[in-house]
Formats: sequence, structure tokens, C-alpha cells
Amino acid sequence: MAEVNGDSSIRLSDIAARTATARDLTNAKVGQIRSVTQRLRILALNALVESARAGDAGRGFSVVAQEVRGTSSQVEGIASSLERELAGEIAALEQLTRLMAGEAQGQRLVDLALNAIEIIDRNLYERTCDVRWWATDSAIVDAAGQPTDAGCRHAGKRMGVILSAYTVYLDLWLCDLDGRILASGRPDRFAVAGREVRDRDWFVRGKALASGDDYYAGDIALEPLLGGARTATYAASVREGGTANGRPLGLLAIHFDWEPQARTIVEGVRLRPEERQRSRVLLLDAHNRVIAASDGKGVLSERFNLVTSDRESGFYTEAGGATVAFHKTPGYETYAGLGWHGVIRQEP
Repeated sequence: MAEVNGDSSIRLSDIAARTATARDLTNAKVGQIRSVTQRLRILALNALVESARAGDAGRGFSVVAQEVRGTSSQVEGIASSLERELAGEIAALEQLTRLMAGEAQGQRLVDLALNAIEIIDRNLYERTCDVRWWATDSAIVDAAGQPTDAGCRHAGKRMGVILSAYTVYLDLWLCDLDGRILASGRPDRFAVAGREVRDRDWFVRGKALASGDDYYAGDIALEPLLGGARTATYAASVREGGTANGRPLGLLAIHFDWEPQARTIVEGVRLRPEERQRSRVLLLDAHNRVIAASDGKGVLSERFNLVTSDRESGFYTEAGGATVAFHKTPGYETYAGLGWHGVIRQEP
């Protein structure tokens, strides 16, 4: 008997390999039995021929030869039956093992997809906290209430200090209620002061927020004023006195630098080396638009044909044999998520 490695991490593929080995051994042994019975039949036939030549003296030997011939036929029948029955059982076992392996692998990919979307959720939850906190900063509140040149410069410097510590942002903008940018944190890199953003979805939605405790989280978009960078923009009300229910004075928008952060997540999914080349890790928005891809393809231009069948998570096999695993954003703390999905598509 072959020894089993003591490593507890035996995979279903190992069981399938053992099953195939058992099938091959069975076929070999049945073949050996048939070879022996074939030789016995030949010997019995030769014995019958010789006993016939011997006449009466060979009759006793003829009986023995007939018995040997009958026994060899019975053994052949048993061998054939054994081969058929074992072949059927082994084939069923192999099929079951393949199904179990597919189920285990599919669920593993679902777990990896969940891990990817959870990392994003926790990351973006922190952004919702940042924007509401910074919107109460006294320099920002004062500049929104009285947008003098000096006040706006001071607010810009304050936002610059924030950006020096929070490197995940491209820029921070303080806007008035008419959609004009009053100050920014990186004026040397992005000359945006005085530019109009009233047509931006994040401004329209942010301006309508009911209180300073609320926020708006936008989907991934290209921001022309930031050099066409992919950004996730968060907005919160700047209110009088920095209080949640104070009179609205303006809007703070913070622009999360999406591309490097998302790339780190999709490329960091813990796939085995042998499966990485045949796998594609994706983040999809609520409309199945690709917002991040481990191969870098189709970002913000491709719509992935995700078939969830109204499930929050799961996996399925495409017609070509590829496995698609997915998990919808579960949200984190007060961040409910935007209906995004983590997805892994893996070729067989």
C-alpha cells in the first residue's frame, strides 16, 4: 500500500489522483487474471486433445481437463463482472470527487472575492469618516463662511497639512454653495481655485445633504480637473459653527486616489501561483462596470456579464468552462456600500 503524506492539507485533487491509481491497478490485476485463465484454457484444450489420442487410457485425464476448462471460464466470468462493477463504482467516485473539488474551489474563490470587497469597504468607510471630520475644521468653516483671500489661503494650507499625512488622496476642495472651488490642498499641482463644479454629481448630491452627519459617496469617475485621474469622491456639508445642524455654508469634497489603491487590492488576492495566470480579479460597480481589474483591462469601459441570479454571493460555470465567483459588498459600520461586487473569473 502506498503511504499517505502526514501533511493535513490533503486536497481533493489528491483523492482524485488516488482514485485514478486504484482504477489503473484494478484494470492491471483484472488483466493479469484474464491472462492466467487464458493460459489455463489453452492447457485444458491441449489436455483434451492428448486425452483423445490416448483413448480409454486418457478418459480420466479428460475429466480433469474439462473441469480445469470450466473453472477457468468461471474465473473469467468473475473477472469480467469485477471489472464492470469496479469500473462503474470508480467512475462514480471520480465524478463525485470532481464535483466536490469544483464546489470547494468555487467556494474558495467566493471567499477571496469577499475578502477583496471587504478591504475596499473598510477603506472607503474611513473616507466617509474623514470627510465629515474635516468639514468641521475651523479653518475650513471660517473660509466657507467668509471666503476672503486670506481665509481661503489659510484653509488651503490646512488642507495641505492634511494631505501630507493622508497620502491616499489626490486633493481636497472647499466649494461654496454655487459650486465654485474656494480653496484646495494642492494648488501647486492642481490649479483649481475659482473653477466651477456645480455640474458634478457629487456636488449636486452633496449640496442636498440634510445634516453634517451625512455624506455622499460617489462611484468611480474620471476627474478632468485632476488630470483625468480615476477618483472616488466623497462630499460633506460645511456648516456654521462646525455643527451637524448648523446653516450650510459650503461643501468639502475629498478625492480618493482610486487607481493605485484598487490595483493593490485586486493584485493582492491570495491566489496560488499556478492559478494566477488563468484568473482575473475584478471589482464591479452596481451597474457591473469594471472599476478595477488585475489585468488592467477594461477599467471604466467594460461591463462584465455577471449572473448573480439574485444571490448576494456564489459561483457558476460559464459555457466555456470558466468559473465565476462573486460577492456583493456587505458594507462596513455606517458605510452601507454602493452595491459593488468582488469577482474572480478563473479559466479551467
